[in-house]
Amino acid sequence: MIHGKRIVVVMPAYNASSTLVRTYAELPHDVLDGVVLVDDASKDDTVEIAKGLGITTVLHPINRGYGGNQKTCYATALKQGADVVIMVHPDYQYDPRLVLAMCAMIVDGPYDAVIGSRILGGKAMAGGMPWWKFFANRALTFIENRCLGAGLSEYHTGFRAFSRAVLEAVPIQSYSDDFIFDNEMMADLILAGYSVGEISCPTKYFQEASSINFRRSVRYGFGVLRVSARGLFRRIRHSIMASRHG
Repeated sequence: MIHGKRIVVVMPAYNASSTLVRTYAELPHDVLDGVVLVDDASKDDTVEIAKGLGITTVLHPINRGYGGNQKTCYATALKQGADVVIMVHPDYQYDPRLVLAMCAMIVDGPYDAVIGSRILGGKAMAGGMPWWKFFANRALTFIENRCLGAGLSEYHTGFRAFSRAVLEAVPIQSYSDDFIFDNEMMADLILAGYSVGEISCPTKYFQEASSINFRRSVRYGFGVLRVSARGLFRRIRHSIMASRHG
């Protein structure tokens, strides 16, 4: 706990057996009230390792996708009474030690949600991010900021923390089961007026770290454009309605 608030880490897992132990070991266990791993029908021994570590483990009998996995993660954490939920990928790409700082920004700070940004600090490519992913990240982030009226350094990180109020307010079950889930959720948070903080998060790219291929990245990019366009239309519609009632 932190100041009486229950802290739960959730791990959306798929074939994470080679990196799960390292990720789990570096979590700040002294402040955590629970760790939940949702296995999305892995083909390795992720589930056995998770149970051996004492992690609360939920198994999807069939692969539901990244977004579908997160839906189960957040629902399970809320059932455990979590006040703050932090998503940590078990592939060791993001630094688990930053969980404490992200929690503090919600418990003690003014934020409803916090993301671990690979872009802040300027070392994304030094950490191994492929050049084409870096430039796609920058272009898509620029478009999203313009459409949503925000100023985030990126939208595409998988390291995220949310207050219970946020997770109960947004329509999580209506979002995609695919990778675009993250953008749909972030767009709704921003447009609803929730405060989103950022923390610099060095990232590591290596063979065991999960990453989508070029084809799926292209599909994801078009999904981001759709989410951004819908957000822009919502802002325009809200502005028109406000002017009519003003």
